[in-house]
Amino acid sequence: MRDTGRLLENVVFLELMRREGDVFVGQGVGGEIDFITNGAGGPRYYQVSESVHDSRTLERELSSLRAVRDNYPKTLITLDDERPVDHEGD
Repeated sequence: MRDTGRLLENVVFLELMRREGDVFVGQGVGGEIDFITNGAGGPRYYQVSESVHDSRTLERELSSLRAVRDNYPKTLITLDDERPVDHEGD
């Protein structure tokens, strides 16, 4: 049985390593942040989920990003076939 979510996280991790160098896992007050990079433009935060069609999953993934109270980019990566959406500037 394939764990597509885990495979997606691994692919994203490897691509972030290739692009950014260092990649960290973060633990914030709102929960775990899957990946944090700290490039020349400052930190970037990434959550990875196979799908966020379920509203509970979407809220869980966004709550970790919303808890980070800075103005650096925060990105939710999914396999959902939809255009990018801005969630309250998150």
